[in-house]
Amino acid sequence: MNLKLTGHHVEITSAMNDYVTAKIKRITRHFDHVIDVSVILSIEKLKQKAEANLHISGKDIFAEADSADMYASIDNLFDKLNRQVIRYREKKMAYHKDDKVKIISSSD
Repeated sequence: MNLKLTGHHVEITSAMNDYVTAKIKRITRHFDHVIDVSVILSIEKLKQKAEANLHISGKDIFAEADSADMYASIDNLFDKLNRQVIRYREKKMAYHKDDKVKIISSSD
């Protein structure tokens, strides 16, 4: 898995880098086919924004979050990504489960 962490109008500290890396590990625990992650942290006036593009096998997932605190933005961002990854994984598993049922039932 490749991680690209970028900051616009904000300096990426090692603490932020470690925090984002820990959050990504939580996502890869649910779905291990993550190929590439691109995270952009930015500050626009009073709004601190975090956005991410997650490239997994078969799909790209995008999410963004903003708040007054950068760490809260990162938390909200990865909560959104986590929900989307779990939903994608469940759909993919349901599709394969339905496919197996059709194969088994057609052979009778």
